[in-house]
Amino acid sequence: MIPSIEWTKDNKVKMIDQTLLPHELKFLEFDNFRDVATSIKVMNIRGAPAIGVAAAMGMALATIEYKDLPKERFIEKMEDAANTIRNTRPTASNLFWAVNRIWKIIETYPDNPHGLSDLVIEESQIMAQEDINVNKNIGKNGATLLEDGDTVLTHCNAGSLATVQYGTALAPVRAAIEEGKKISVIADETRPRLQGARLTAYECHYDKIPVNVISDTSSGLIMMLGKVNKVIVGTDRVTSDAVFNKIGTYLVALAAKDNNIPFYVAAPTSTLSLDETVEDVTIEQRDSSEVSMVLGKVQIVPDGVECLNYAFDITPFRLVSGIITEDGVFTPEELLKKYKNS
Repeated sequence: MIPSIEWTKDNKVKMIDQTLLPHELKFLEFDNFRDVATSIKVMNIRGAPAIGVAAAMGMALATIEYKDLPKERFIEKMEDAANTIRNTRPTASNLFWAVNRIWKIIETYPDNPHGLSDLVIEESQIMAQEDINVNKNIGKNGATLLEDGDTVLTHCNAGSLATVQYGTALAPVRAAIEEGKKISVIADETRPRLQGARLTAYECHYDKIPVNVISDTSSGLIMMLGKVNKVIVGTDRVTSDAVFNKIGTYLVALAAKDNNIPFYVAAPTSTLSLDETVEDVTIEQRDSSEVSMVLGKVQIVPDGVECLNYAFDITPFRLVSGIITEDGVFTPEELLKKYKNS
């Protein structure tokens, strides 16, 4: 797949408008951080790693806008920009990780805002390349879990479109195929925004990876019928006791456990928040119209009936067979031992 987001030579942020897929491949370009923040909020760009890079590039655009200000005023305006970006989506830890990484540069840089702006722009581009490298390492590590002929079930989209490029949950699939293994994918449709049907299916088809789409309610039966060998999902945050991923992941994990199917989570270390527990995390609730309307076009719920629309759910560690990071594959216990307080 082509990159989902990149920094252009004329200092703009260019991204795929994922709300239009699979019907139209359109690119958006932004020259100010407010539009980048809006793009995160309305999900022109989505997926924890991609959101993180978008946040960093949004901060870079803010430094361009404010670099002619005195240093003290520059810091004040950058604080406002950082808060605007932080307030877009509350659950994905990469967003906060990225803003904080940029902020450390701003806090420690002693020189004028012009030089600082150049440094932040460079850092955001470094972060984009790091994401690709991390994803490829996740792929190599995860590919060891896949055997020739395996079918992998995934939920939502944690492929190339959810990252700068290559993907997290789909990275082991890509890497295994590159090694010559025959691997196919089953993608849950992922209500209410249908990221599996629209995005995972799109990029698998684009890259000639065999894929079938199923309704979310089918995954348990598909596993019971023996049509799934492994489950691999992405994540937006990993705490010390659970994984936070797209709503519906918990049910997939329960079905995998009941059918003795390994359930793996692809998690770049930027998504780890191991000093937190589930009680510390705010689960994003989005507009009820996403449930009552199919892609904002067809109403399927009677007028006057409200819908609950949690964007993420919680999968306890007891249901997780392994967590695939850029450093290797770990059980939840091994993950905590390696990374907590490190």
